[in-house]
Amino acid sequence: MVTRNIKLGPQETKLLFTLEEKEMSVFTADDAKRILGSGPASSLLVISGLKKKGRIRQIEKGKYLLVPARAGIDGNWAEYAWVIVPHLIDVYYVGFWTAMNYWAMTEQIPHTVFVATTKRKRSMEFGNQRYEFVTLSKKKFFGFVKEKADKKEFFNISSKEKTIVDGLMHPQYCGGIPEVTKAMWNARKEVNWKTVLEMAQKTGISVVLRRLGYLLQILEIETGISKSIMKQIRQYPYHYLDPTHIKKKIEYSNDYGLIINITKNELLGWRDY
Repeated sequence: MVTRNIKLGPQETKLLFTLEEKEMSVFTADDAKRILGSGPASSLLVISGLKKKGRIRQIEKGKYLLVPARAGIDGNWAEYAWVIVPHLIDVYYVGFWTAMNYWAMTEQIPHTVFVATTKRKRSMEFGNQRYEFVTLSKKKFFGFVKEKADKKEFFNISSKEKTIVDGLMHPQYCGGIPEVTKAMWNARKEVNWKTVLEMAQKTGISVVLRRLGYLLQILEIETGISKSIMKQIRQYPYHYLDPTHIKKKIEYSNDYGLIINITKNELLGWRDY
């Protein structure tokens, strides 16, 4: 096997062949030690050699990504983010803007992979992508499904309904309220709006309900849940529609108890494209 015209040693070949045979896209230093049947120093020497030859990439300390043979002699290959994420943290789901893109709710491709978790983990970079971990309370950590990453692995991602709810809860991780509005419109025929309402209620955050009701009204999406929302929300105190522009005020929505701080044109500008 040759990569970039560099010959691989027998131990390097053994490790690569075994990883590809077992379809292990991500592996640890302990995995390498077990496959090679060698001590820590020897296995790390093999790992170091493969890193220099471009056949593996270090994700974080002790964790590596295999660059498979299909990358060709130039090593031009990129792994899907959802193959990597399950190996970064055990309690998680891919969400927010990343989930919106996955479910085709937006054509925007975020450079950051947003990951919801109940734990605290620092943001990190790998390749040309940034991974941002958003800590949610256990009460708000729900509503995800399993999707297939490759032949063997699966990953957790927020359902279409929970993706909308998370966007209403934290629009700053979704490109802002206009992007969430667009996602609601694009997914309007695919989501169960009763489930969206139930999930919004489950968060226990009234502004999520307020934003949901107001945006459904603006988009003129008939769901039959607007009256239910109005019965649940209190008119005071008022909350901002867009939390990223809190110093701005245009008008009030008495129906939903919102300070409207973004114009309708700004909210629906994506329709012009």
